[in-house]
Amino acid sequence: MKRYKFIALLFFVSTLGFINLTTVQADIVEGKDYIVLTKPQPTEDNTKIEVLEFFWYGCPHCYSLHPHLKTWLMNIPSDVSFRYVPAILRTNWVSAAKIYYAIEAMGQTDTLQDKVYDAIHNDKIDLNNESILFDWIEKQGIDRKKFENIFNSFAVQNQVAKSTQMTRQYQMNGVPALVINGKYLTSGRMGGTPQDTIKTLEGLIQKARKEE
Repeated sequence: MKRYKFIALLFFVSTLGFINLTTVQADIVEGKDYIVLTKPQPTEDNTKIEVLEFFWYGCPHCYSLHPHLKTWLMNIPSDVSFRYVPAILRTNWVSAAKIYYAIEAMGQTDTLQDKVYDAIHNDKIDLNNESILFDWIEKQGIDRKKFENIFNSFAVQNQVAKSTQMTRQYQMNGVPALVINGKYLTSGRMGGTPQDTIKTLEGLIQKARKEE
């Protein structure tokens, strides 16, 4: 009798797991939680599933998603690559893109990414003003002159031009937006809460994985 009860319990747990998995997959609905790009884009490394986050430092929704995405990145699957892409939907977004590429070039992304967001949204510091930006950078213990040179460099200008092009190619009309494998796009507006966005991201990675 005990054996039969154990088998019945095992069957119930297995069935429950199947139902939960089905529910998770069913929750991700094309047109509601994500869209398929009309013009899929090539990825940089075809051996991995590529995830891009298009963001703008001045966006409050990007700021809300950022810590959740950062937590997710701590356990990123081995078959997935990730890259930040500063979106440029308006001319006044160029400065934020230059900030990102400058701190990336200096190897300070992990150190300064959170601080840039906090400075803009919590401390209400106008980092679009270059004088204020350079003063703020110096206060973070970064070589001011070196940052200024990189910020205004030809290399950063090229990166900004590439970001502008990618913003168009990936059909961006708002941020934050996540693009999976150059094909699927989900955004904070589609995903609801940041947790919902991460859930959709994981579902789309599973979808992309099955297609390989």
